[in-house]
Amino acid sequence: MVNKDFWKNRSVLVTGCTGLLGSWLVNELVESKAHVTGLVRDIVPKSRLYDTAQTQINIVHGKVEDLSVLKRTVAEYEIDTVFHLAAQTIVGVANRDPLGTFEANIKGTWNVLEACRQVGGVSRIVVASSDKAYGDQDILPYDETTPLQGEHPYDVSKSCADLICRTYYVSYGLPVCVTRCGNFYGGGDLNFNRIVPDTIRSALVQKSVTIRSDGSYIRDYFYVRDGALAYLHLAEKMDNPQIWGEAFNFSNELQLTVLEIVDKVLLLMDQSHLKPIILNQAKNEIKHQYLSAQKARDILQWSPCYSLEQGLHETINWYKNFLNN
Repeated sequence: MVNKDFWKNRSVLVTGCTGLLGSWLVNELVESKAHVTGLVRDIVPKSRLYDTAQTQINIVHGKVEDLSVLKRTVAEYEIDTVFHLAAQTIVGVANRDPLGTFEANIKGTWNVLEACRQVGGVSRIVVASSDKAYGDQDILPYDETTPLQGEHPYDVSKSCADLICRTYYVSYGLPVCVTRCGNFYGGGDLNFNRIVPDTIRSALVQKSVTIRSDGSYIRDYFYVRDGALAYLHLAEKMDNPQIWGEAFNFSNELQLTVLEIVDKVLLLMDQSHLKPIILNQAKNEIKHQYLSAQKARDILQWSPCYSLEQGLHETINWYKNFLNN
């Protein structure tokens, strides 16, 4: 659980605060009485942030591609802790617009790190990478010694950003750690081309969900509230400089195909009669991914708080309320 005394009155910057993980992370920080500043590129009116914590945080309008905005923010708000979550996160968008993805995910990361280096005073930086940074591997599960070898645009952007974090630690001693997680799901995900929210939305209107792949792709599904707690747990552990520069996988270590996650959602919603429509049209995606979280368990004494069923149950209830309103 969160050590609220640790976060009380601590000045924290969250990039990507209107996103799925960002909104839950900000909630936890606000409840712990941290002084939170959020970097917002676009106004997303239906983001959870605006229903929950928006009025309790500082909002800076800008984007991670702009170094001057980041330097001003870190300096003026006397930032102690940074959670860098801002990114272009949709694989399909990355395939259509690789340069925009590289700008946001790679340049955005070096800008955050460079702003912290130039301004100084930041005691810990947690950067969101992804299991996609590992690329396609013959040996699974991925652990933190697995080479970073993304090949497709989104995967490459994460491999590069991940390595840039390492060089800012090795070359400049910057207090940075990297998180590598699987596919987040949970209430507040407004990207309905993702399988969990799309399945829930389709089931609520008695429609069959459409699957882009053949349904056999294996992914690591991770509940967003567990993700937010994992990020905070890692940041708290960074009082120990021996973990600076390290990357940590966070996962509930379940292997699930797309069809299996769809079936679980439909079963919990009592809609198993709605058989998915399989398009088998997915391109530039890794077929089989899952993570080992052994390092996080051993070094950080971390473990997930939610089972898959608990996470999906809470997620379904969130979307029922959200879509009915």
